[in-house]
Amino acid sequence: MFVNGEAMSTGSIHFAIAGALPLGDVHTASRYRFYSVRDEFPGLYPVGAEEGGVSVPGELYELEYAMLRDRLLPAEPPELELTVIELADGSGSLSMRMRDGAIDAPGVIDISDRGGWRAYLGSLA
Repeated sequence: MFVNGEAMSTGSIHFAIAGALPLGDVHTASRYRFYSVRDEFPGLYPVGAEEGGVSVPGELYELEYAMLRDRLLPAEPPELELTVIELADGSGSLSMRMRDGAIDAPGVIDISDRGGWRAYLGSLA
């Protein structure tokens, strides 16, 4: 599972994957835009090459299905949904992404050029 926001090791919902095996820091392929939702959590959104996709940093974990179903998914906000994404090395991974239409909601801003969720939060301080 690729995580890029509050489920990362220092995030507010990391408890939901506590005990999962960390596989390291990774980046997505350059096929996504990255958004802040009310500065509460980020959202990854797939785009075409002409739309200026970026590579988004995050963490990769090996976790059991029960942990995903019973702990992580219930902790995720309704603006996100489970999908498969492409990582920078061409492999795929489960991840959360913005639901279609959620990027047009109030309080959503594009932070694709900010270097990831932690870097963005650091810029707010």
